[in-house]
Amino acid sequence: TTNLDGRGPTWNNSLFEDAAEFGFGFRLTLDKQEQYARELVAQFRDKLGAELADGLINAPQQTEADYAAQRERVAQLRARLADDDSAKAKDLLSLADVLVRRSVWSFGGDGWAYDIGFGGLDHVLAQGRNMNVLVLDTQLYSNTGGQMSKATPRGAVAKFAAAGRPLPKKDLGLIAMTYGNVYVAQIAMGADDAQTLRAIREAESYEGSSLIIAYSHCINQGLPQMKYGFDQQKKAVASGAWILYRYDPRLALEGKNPLQLDYGPHKREDRPQLDIAEYMYNEVRFKTLTQSKPEIAKNLLALARQDAVARWVYYKQLASLDYSWTQAE
Repeated sequence: TTNLDGRGPTWNNSLFEDAAEFGFGFRLTLDKQEQYARELVAQFRDKLGAELADGLINAPQQTEADYAAQRERVAQLRARLADDDSAKAKDLLSLADVLVRRSVWSFGGDGWAYDIGFGGLDHVLAQGRNMNVLVLDTQLYSNTGGQMSKATPRGAVAKFAAAGRPLPKKDLGLIAMTYGNVYVAQIAMGADDAQTLRAIREAESYEGSSLIIAYSHCINQGLPQMKYGFDQQKKAVASGAWILYRYDPRLALEGKNPLQLDYGPHKREDRPQLDIAEYMYNEVRFKTLTQSKPEIAKNLLALARQDAVARWVYYKQLASLDYSWTQAE
């Protein structure tokens, strides 16, 4: 996938449990190359000209116009060093393209992010590098046959949870927020596509680690038809099973609460507006338990209702905390 200039995304992959570390290796490499290129630009400042050298090193790179301007500077650099046969000039020419900002994303499922690869993901997020992670949360190991993961919600039937998972879902986003310097968002495109786009743009612009967790409906969940996946995402949000939010550490620097709740017109209510049963029992993974073990299903449904309300109330409390103290002298 490229534009008319032949530029576009590149893709590589390793083992699924290595997604964070694999992407982090690219980030470290690009950062080191950029550091060396900047050092070389400073050394060639007289030949390049102060204006071009300063632009290459200091110009902002946030918008498409910024990128276009930086690529033009790189073209000027190549022209001005074309007749220089020194080793350092050749090094700079070979690295010139890394002076244009590169975006690095790691993609993976919940089996990786919540479970088998969590240690690596946690380590990468903790480094504070400009590294973006997108978790496609299907709430089980979709790629290997539908086994339970730590993202599997209470009451769902999966391999290794034949009687319904008795424990609540792990809150990966909340864990990441405790670092305080990681951008975190939870999205559901079917419930709010504008919030999805806003979160991705904010994560991309954040000069640090970013984590986006996306509700991803899956055939293993047992929807009536996959075409109703976005409708089910709306029910997940309205029932409190899935909360839409963005946690942006930059806001704390302005004296604002970094946690912004985005879950629709009822975000000021004290409890979810849809009974979680209307969400759960649209899917075979929950409904099958009402037939095989009805008493267990009843108990787990009651606990799932409590989970939804408790989650809703807790996030509201976090979003109401006063951060004005961050501006105090």
